[in-house]
Amino acid sequence: MIVFPLSPRELRRQLRRLGISMNELSGVKSVVIDLGTEEIIITNPQVIVISGPGQQKIYQIVGTESKVPKEGVSEVKESITKVEFSEDDIKFVMEQGGVDRVTAIQALKEAGGDIAKALLIIEERKLGRS
Repeated sequence: MIVFPLSPRELRRQLRRLGISMNELSGVKSVVIDLGTEEIIITNPQVIVISGPGQQKIYQIVGTESKVPKEGVSEVKESITKVEFSEDDIKFVMEQGGVDRVTAIQALKEAGGDIAKALLIIEERKLGRS
């Protein structure tokens, strides 16, 4: 039996014939999964909702995850809402500045999300100017 891959358009058409719909939720900032003693927080998620006739909805979530003990959850949620720069910005500052993630995020916060300014802050600290 030969199976031909379906294009996304054809897949949606076939699913509709079966009475199944797939929709992406827009504007989702984070998803929290409560495990009792810890929480998984997924930032910048892509969330797809799959629903069929007479069935509960299925949520497919793709994003950057972090596990947090219950005690520290409020601080992480606070920092998620305040952070207004992308994961790519953080990685870029880490690589170019030669610093760890925490230092890169702190510099980006101080620079108001401006990558060039964040790198200058890191360099000034390395030279002992601040």
